[in-house]
Amino acid sequence: MSNQSSNTIAEQQCYHCGNPCEEERLQYDDKDFCCKGCQMVYDILKENDLCDYYELEQSPGINLNNRDFADRFSYLDNAEIQEKLLDFTDGRMSRVRLFLPAIHCSSCIWLLENLYKLKDGIRQSRVNFSKKQVLIEFLNESISLREVVETLASLGYEPHISLEENDQKKKPSPNRTLFLKIGVAAFCFGNIMLLSFPEYFGFDGGWDDEYRRFFSWLNVFLSLPIVFYCSTDYFLSAYKGIKHRYINIDVPIAIGIVTLFVRSLVEVVFDFGPGYFDSLGGLLFFLLTGKWFQAKSYESLSFDRDYKSYFPLAIHRKEEGEMKPVPVANLQIGDEIMVRNQEIIPADSILVSGEANIDYSFVTGEAVPVLKKAGDKIYAGGRQVGPSIDLIVKKKVSQSYLTQLWNQDGGKVATEQDQHSMINQISKYFTILVLAISAIAAAYWAWEDSSRVLNAFTAVLIVACPCALTLATPFTLSAVLGVFGKHHFYLKNTAGVELMAGISQLIFDKTGTITYAGKGKISFEGAPLNPAEKLWVNAIVKNSTHPLSRKVADYLETDVKLPLLAQFEEVPGKGLIAQVEGREIRMGSAALVSAENAGSRGVQFSSVHLSIDGFYRGCFVIQNQYRDGLKSLINRLKSTFKLALVSGDNNAEAQNLQAYFPENTPLVFNQNPDKKRTYVMLRQEEGEKVAMLGDGLNDAVALQAADFGIAVTDDISAFTPACDAILDSSQLHRLDEFFAFSQTARKIIISAFAISFCYNIVGISFAVSGLLTPVIAAILMPLSSISVVAFATLSVKVLAWRKGF
Repeated sequence: MSNQSSNTIAEQQCYHCGNPCEEERLQYDDKDFCCKGCQMVYDILKENDLCDYYELEQSPGINLNNRDFADRFSYLDNAEIQEKLLDFTDGRMSRVRLFLPAIHCSSCIWLLENLYKLKDGIRQSRVNFSKKQVLIEFLNESISLREVVETLASLGYEPHISLEENDQKKKPSPNRTLFLKIGVAAFCFGNIMLLSFPEYFGFDGGWDDEYRRFFSWLNVFLSLPIVFYCSTDYFLSAYKGIKHRYINIDVPIAIGIVTLFVRSLVEVVFDFGPGYFDSLGGLLFFLLTGKWFQAKSYESLSFDRDYKSYFPLAIHRKEEGEMKPVPVANLQIGDEIMVRNQEIIPADSILVSGEANIDYSFVTGEAVPVLKKAGDKIYAGGRQVGPSIDLIVKKKVSQSYLTQLWNQDGGKVATEQDQHSMINQISKYFTILVLAISAIAAAYWAWEDSSRVLNAFTAVLIVACPCALTLATPFTLSAVLGVFGKHHFYLKNTAGVELMAGISQLIFDKTGTITYAGKGKISFEGAPLNPAEKLWVNAIVKNSTHPLSRKVADYLETDVKLPLLAQFEEVPGKGLIAQVEGREIRMGSAALVSAENAGSRGVQFSSVHLSIDGFYRGCFVIQNQYRDGLKSLINRLKSTFKLALVSGDNNAEAQNLQAYFPENTPLVFNQNPDKKRTYVMLRQEEGEKVAMLGDGLNDAVALQAADFGIAVTDDISAFTPACDAILDSSQLHRLDEFFAFSQTARKIIISAFAISFCYNIVGISFAVSGLLTPVIAAILMPLSSISVVAFATLSVKVLAWRKGF
């Protein structure tokens, strides 16, 4: 690598951005750059063996020192404009989602996801290739929104920014290029077919001999847009795969296109024949049409999933002077809402009064609460920590944003990637096998009948594409996701279905999971509480979402206005600590309230002890009511899974639970959240694949540690991104059916694989014989994908119907 030098040269062009080096030339690695920014981008690309980026995009960047460029994004320094563009900011870290029309290949993805190497202050960037979007997190102290956009523009990815509220509708469709390619391929294919009619009907002599070569050369020119425009995606994908020592499904397609074009061109140039330009046009037209069909199918599934995986998430909205629970989708700008302790804030809002402590850990990954005061803006995705707060909604709820929150990378990402890796491995070996068969077929016909070599070689490559194999799994699992969603069992992603199929042990939480949150007998043991004390207690439990707190709140229900809390803390697994009207009140376990003189109170049932200013006052005794159908469910599950119960409560109800669970089932009590997680991890170390069922609050860490975590909820406001699935408690009795259907999904995938293999065996047997023309093979390939997709989707629907789903 050569040394860097600086010279004044007026007409030299920058190797990166292509602009003249008017003031300065930086020579680096025998190339000229107009500024250090362009040089740095080139250096990073070279270090990662991606300098072919410049072969694909000539002069992709923008001169960082250009005055017009410097002024172009000055409007992004405006605070009001920033507020409209940013998805989130807490004053320290911000997140913005930008539409980049220039994204087109794997090099683009790599470069955009490595922005943190180019610019200090960028924490991470994630590309959504199908939507041509990039999500960027950056530190406000180190870099501004304007500098982020300027960095993207300097790389050749200038964002399309519109400040209109309906910007999403006005963005160019990422499928526009695909539509254009299909149109070009259809035009060229149709005209080539028309010009080839004399050859099809075998006219001899006369005018057709005079015009035959003219028509053949017209076909050559009509094939040029097909090869050099319509086929570019396949060439680029195949090239990138080979460059990174990976054989993808576009390799045999690219080989087939090149072979057809070269062979046809040779025939026309040397007047050996008319060539196979009609087959080439048909191949690209049907391939691109199949690609469009797949894209539309995935788009439909994506919409279907977003709709059917709509979480049971609601919020309390003020209506006629009262707070009533409503679905978050019904919220409108200007609505006043109440958010309790540990509840998710569903929409960007303004704090009405007082103070709030907002935990943005689901957004930023940092659990330190952010203090907000009256009038401050609070972003969706935060979780209130402390007393309930009142907010005014300032933006409509974005359910897709909450979906992103739920689908953030967690501990099971590696598992999902391994599943995709398995599919890729199947496609890899399948492609190698196909290439070997096509080579053998070509060698055989070269010996027997050279006229069939091209047909045999290209037909095998085209008809035996592993697309159908790769489509079988995602379409099957997506269809299962829709079935589960209809019955209020909401999975985070398709990988969850396969995770369910491998589960060997189920671990249950007790309170709020196998017991009703709002049912059961409740009484207070101790000296009767006076009216003021009842109001203090009611004010505290109203701010908690724990099932026992909700039961106490129902027991103390009153129309009297409750006092405001000066301080509030919910200690996971232990209870509540609060300051109200100058009194310190503790509620929860005997240890939390220092209930040395509690005696035998609450030992036979679940209990919530109470102390006021350090004096023990008694306890609320709750006789839990177990969910209907629980015993029958346990009986069905015990033949398939190992069972266990892990509870944070005492062992007062151990005897009752033994009547529900099989003999020798582990029943473990007095477990705080960390101990629950430890129990799950110990079972995993023993080789078990563990599914944990909890209420999603005290069980969050255990749900996340389990191979598959299910949050069971009565309260539609209970939502936790830590789990893999949310199950409406009314559907708990069907838990065994959900697990059984995940096994059914695996069988459907295997059947789809078998159909695909059978299709390929039959297709290859015709192809190697040289009797299958490329155009027919090009038709059969997308049909095979469509047939597998149809089989997977219909099988799921039919079997779901037969099983009562």
